[in-house]
Amino acid sequence: MSDEGEGQDLRDTVKRLEATVAALETRLATLEAREVPVPRPVATPSVPVAAPPVTAAPEQRDLEAHVGTYWLSRLGIVALIIGIAYLITYHFGELGMLARVGAGYLLSAGLGAFGLWLARRHQLFGRIVFGGGLALAYFVTYALHFIPAVRVIDSEVLALVLLAGFVVAIVTIAHRMQSETVAGIALFLGLHTGMLSDITAFTLLSTTLLAAGALFFLVRNRWVIVPLSSLVAVYSTHIVWAVRTGHMAPGAPEDDRLLLSLGFLSLYFLLFSVALLVRPRDLPVRASLAFTLLNWVGLTSLGAYEVSQEQDSGLFTFLLVVALAHGAGAVVSRLQRAPAALTHAYLALTAVTLALAMPARYDDVALVAAWTVTGLVAGVAARGVASPVLRGVGVLILYVALGACEWETPGRLTLLAGLVVAFVLVERGGTVRVAGLPEPEARTLFTAICAVGAGLSLVALVGARMPEGLVTLGWVIAAFLLFGVGFAVRERWYRLAALAVLGLGLGRLVLVDVAKLPPDQRVLTFILLGVMLLLVSYTYTRLRDRRG
Repeated sequence: MSDEGEGQDLRDTVKRLEATVAALETRLATLEAREVPVPRPVATPSVPVAAPPVTAAPEQRDLEAHVGTYWLSRLGIVALIIGIAYLITYHFGELGMLARVGAGYLLSAGLGAFGLWLARRHQLFGRIVFGGGLALAYFVTYALHFIPAVRVIDSEVLALVLLAGFVVAIVTIAHRMQSETVAGIALFLGLHTGMLSDITAFTLLSTTLLAAGALFFLVRNRWVIVPLSSLVAVYSTHIVWAVRTGHMAPGAPEDDRLLLSLGFLSLYFLLFSVALLVRPRDLPVRASLAFTLLNWVGLTSLGAYEVSQEQDSGLFTFLLVVALAHGAGAVVSRLQRAPAALTHAYLALTAVTLALAMPARYDDVALVAAWTVTGLVAGVAARGVASPVLRGVGVLILYVALGACEWETPGRLTLLAGLVVAFVLVERGGTVRVAGLPEPEARTLFTAICAVGAGLSLVALVGARMPEGLVTLGWVIAAFLLFGVGFAVRERWYRLAALAVLGLGLGRLVLVDVAKLPPDQRVLTFILLGVMLLLVSYTYTRLRDRRG
């Protein structure tokens, strides 16, 4: 009896559980079927209901207002300071010694005070004017020794000490104000007012001081615009110096001109490179790349121009030293754990500089061989350091070598054979990246470029060995060899390039050679063509059967 009671209880429990599950399922279906209204706040007399926030549409920049507020203010202060600088240069000589100094600093102090007063209501505009006052004070300090009409200091050492102190003052003021605008206006105008008169070694020394001040902001505050504009201004001053005088260092002894000029260029390069590599991870990648590229352009172009003006024999050595300097930059950037793009940029510029150096030492066959070796070494080394940029530069140098292979060049066959091998070796293995493309697509594009280079080299190689009437047969042989390369390295793009060359050869055969070739050459061409086509087709057949 007790067993029957327990069984009944168990059945009742199961029925209740089934009923509960059914009720839950019905409730869930009801909730899913109907839309649950969003609860709205109820307004009461004591608690007002807040209106939903209105999202303002993004404000579009007004081009007219931007030009009027941003650019006109900067252009205006530049024009004003240049005008006052010309006033000091041409008319202050009529004043007494104390009046010259006092009038110049009084003008700069008044402009600076006016800028501070304006900054209370319009901070940005006022700081632009205040920066102009600092720049004018710098020019007055510069003029105390260098401008003949204003000169009151004969000692160059004392003048440089005063300039250095004033640069420190500009840096300190701008740093305390945390104003990139003040720093940029003051240093930019200071760098350019020095070009209003003759440029000498003293001008370049003062420019170097201002550049060092700008680089303080790069290292300490990680500001970018001020150091970049300083870099451009420093090398621009050097360009104006060379163009105006026709010499590297006017006033210096003849034997010391080139040395003095290269010394300044090396100092510029070292200053900007050290400032960049102190904390490279704190800078935006684009800013780092801009610094590196502009620094390389300034040093390489100006240095090469000046060395070539004096002695062509030293150009190769100069470019080799520049290449080694950028190689050292790549090592330092890697040790500093800089972004990979910066290290790759240094490596790529090293290879480009080496390629530029080769024409200064070699010509004809030796030049093509040197470019081939440079491209091959750059492409193979890129695999070891995982630098797709260096690899691309290596392929570009190989194409330059291929274009320099003239048909009449002695030893051309050996060079072309070397280029075929170089293209294949550079293409094999390693990572490939192209901006905006996934890695597989970038790899495909890179392989196609190398395959085209190898194909062109083979066509030129075989075509140079064939008699004049058998050019088409040479193309077919080149396609056959390219098929062999494609099968050997198991790369489809080489075989596609071979098919393209083969198609060109067949088109020339049908359209040109059938009508013009003598009977014997026609027979030889068709027989060899048929044999080669059958061999290639047989190879494809065997590969298909193996895969099956």
